[in-house]
Amino acid sequence: MKTIKNIGLLVLLVALVAFSSEKFNLDTGYGIGDVAADFSLKNVDGNTVSLADYEEAKGFLVIFTCNTCPYAVAYEDRIIALDAKYKSLGVPVIAVNPNNPAAKPGDSFEKMKERATEKGFTFPYLLDEGQKVYPQYGATKTPHVYLLEKTDEGNIVRYIGAIDDNYQDASQVDERFVENAVDAMLVGREIEVKTTRAIGCGIK
Repeated sequence: MKTIKNIGLLVLLVALVAFSSEKFNLDTGYGIGDVAADFSLKNVDGNTVSLADYEEAKGFLVIFTCNTCPYAVAYEDRIIALDAKYKSLGVPVIAVNPNNPAAKPGDSFEKMKERATEKGFTFPYLLDEGQKVYPQYGATKTPHVYLLEKTDEGNIVRYIGAIDDNYQDASQVDERFVENAVDAMLVGREIEVKTTRAIGCGIK
């Protein structure tokens, strides 16, 4: 009887492990080394933007961000600085607002246009209308960064995560994750930290 009970427990344990593994392995977006699909989204200037528009680019900083999240707002100046530093080197910022305006009226297209003007955004600020792009990437926070390297095989994901290690104070940053990753990619060096945990608001 004890043997039968033990076998039953073993079967249950195996089933639970299999179920957990199945859940863990569900497609949750891109991983390092994956090819990111292009997208076509409306920019605040009314034009449609795709990665394919950037023929001379070496890569892209696709950053999911928004108007209303305090974390995203705290990083706005740093995102502008990233674009200023890397656009001329072939790695422009492409900002995407993934929030549903019905759930967050402050993230409506009109509000996006206002914010882009107020802050003087130097990069596209795109609306993920219908929320179709951010699930492909697996973005969960604002801000959430994906560094893509443009290759003959497509746009390869090289880094995923946070911009740096201190959202509260840019002057107190110790680890500049995105800058380190882009600098390494541009010289063909291995990126030491490929993933970090994005810190921000959940996408609405």
